[in-house]
Amino acid sequence: RAEILDAARAEFSTRGYDASSLRAIARLAEVHPALVHHYFDGKAALFVEAMSIPVNPMFLIDAVLAGPRERVGERLAATFFEIWDSTEGRERLVALIRSAVSHEDAARMLREFLAREVFAKVALSMDVPQPHLRAGMAAAQMIGLAMMRYVIAFEPIVRASTEEIVALVAPTLQRYLADSDVGDVAP
Repeated sequence: RAEILDAARAEFSTRGYDASSLRAIARLAEVHPALVHHYFDGKAALFVEAMSIPVNPMFLIDAVLAGPRERVGERLAATFFEIWDSTEGRERLVALIRSAVSHEDAARMLREFLAREVFAKVALSMDVPQPHLRAGMAAAQMIGLAMMRYVIAFEPIVRASTEEIVALVAPTLQRYLADSDVGDVAP
């Protein structure tokens, strides 16, 4: 298991999230691909553990998509802050963001992972026009907010309660991810 995690870290760092495969990771770890599947429930789960991300995206997506469509933005924001406001979640988030800002490989991995495994899955499930653009806008909103609250420590955002921030950002996330009547731009 440890050898698979080491190989996954190396593979994700070298090739990025999208270009990495479970077979390549198994080859690098010198194990049969079935052993990777034995320990990890797919590439996203392996990435989460290898990169010390504090939550499995499948659980996050399930939580966000549970309930009425009209509140998906609120559930997304609340779910993220539940993770980020925990000590472990905040430490790992800050480390990921700082790495992404200073290293292109880390930025590519974080970008690909968030785009494919989190925001795009929400946008695609909402069946809205231009789901990938909308997913990118939602990701930018949340990563920017995380940067201001946890890395830069912009005082008004740091002092604001989670409930205040969720109330302010939820309508924007809702518009990006679930409102199909929003004017679209040419792809």
